[in-house]
Amino acid sequence: MGRLQQTYGLTDEQHEILATVRAFVDKEILPVATELEHADAYPQAIVDGMRALGLFGLMIDEEYGGLGESLLTYALVVEELARGWMSVSGIVNTHFIVAWMISHHGTPEQKAFYLPRMATGEIRGAFSMSEPGCGSDVSAIQTRAVPAGPGEYSITGQKMWLTNGATANLVATLVKTDPAAGHRGMTTFLVDKEPGFGEVAPGLTVPGKIEKMGYKGVDTTELLFDEYRVPAGKILGGEPGRGFYQMMDGVEVGRVNVAARGCGVARRAYELALAYAKERETFGKPIAEHQAVMFRIAEMATKVEAAHQMMVMAARRKDSGERNDLEAGMAKYLASEYCKEVVEDSFRIHGGYAYSKEFEIERLYREAPMLLIGEGTADIQKMIIGRRLLAES
Repeated sequence: MGRLQQTYGLTDEQHEILATVRAFVDKEILPVATELEHADAYPQAIVDGMRALGLFGLMIDEEYGGLGESLLTYALVVEELARGWMSVSGIVNTHFIVAWMISHHGTPEQKAFYLPRMATGEIRGAFSMSEPGCGSDVSAIQTRAVPAGPGEYSITGQKMWLTNGATANLVATLVKTDPAAGHRGMTTFLVDKEPGFGEVAPGLTVPGKIEKMGYKGVDTTELLFDEYRVPAGKILGGEPGRGFYQMMDGVEVGRVNVAARGCGVARRAYELALAYAKERETFGKPIAEHQAVMFRIAEMATKVEAAHQMMVMAARRKDSGERNDLEAGMAKYLASEYCKEVVEDSFRIHGGYAYSKEFEIERLYREAPMLLIGEGTADIQKMIIGRRLLAES
């Protein structure tokens, strides 16, 4: 690890978890990531390995069969996974947003039913808020749920950008149950479904995988509801009208995760640049000894370190029980922007070889842009940050 991305104050157990995950990444992910990414192949063997390590239950309480670890531990694990392949970290991210929401907002029955099987990875979660006509403007969603007989609702609408949309068998879905009530008329439903594409349940269809420039391997899909019947008992928390608050709580976790992914990808880009700069020679010496390259490496390392420390701060604040939308927004904004810059600098250091698919930096160059838009664009983060600062001034 060297001196970069050190996290002080960790327990022996946290150090052991991170060392185990780091070894898993080095042995099981890095050697195959680029090949799987180019093939857009789902990394089933890697997912099985993560299940065996207990990573799907990392933040689920021990009483439900999980490891009961903190958001900080999870974020540091995500950082390690993203260093190997960002898509792998995406597979666990949406799962844990849903697990977090059930843990903190679910009824006792919902916790007892879902969390033990989520901890083992038997149930895999996806998170659905966006729609084709709206992204960060959550209040503009059009998907509706209306009463459809005793103890049932009927959902109709189209959702977009579901990570794990096909492989998941549980989708936390935000809909409107009272359109006139604004954000207080939104409700989160826990939608059970079969994995796969096509009509996975009567009135519920996963059309197919959305083709992307990067972030491959993991499936990203739409989700179509056509008078899909769901029991009222599947309302998260048992009470309609609380979905917006529940989703925003989950998004704070998601933004810490995206920051952690940015830190992991940036760290890998820095590692690749440093190794290449020490080996590649021009004018009789390694290019790392040329001042222009040396300065670039110094800037990259500083950005890698700064993003990591801000991500750690945001995770620790959430773990303390305090509101962390300001810190999560700052961490997500800084880490994603710095990741883009560090990856581009690494690309420049590699020169013409960076444009070849034989070099890993080519993959990172296509992956980094997703972090600029995932869990809210940079502009949205700046709006959140600015509003919170003005409100507290």
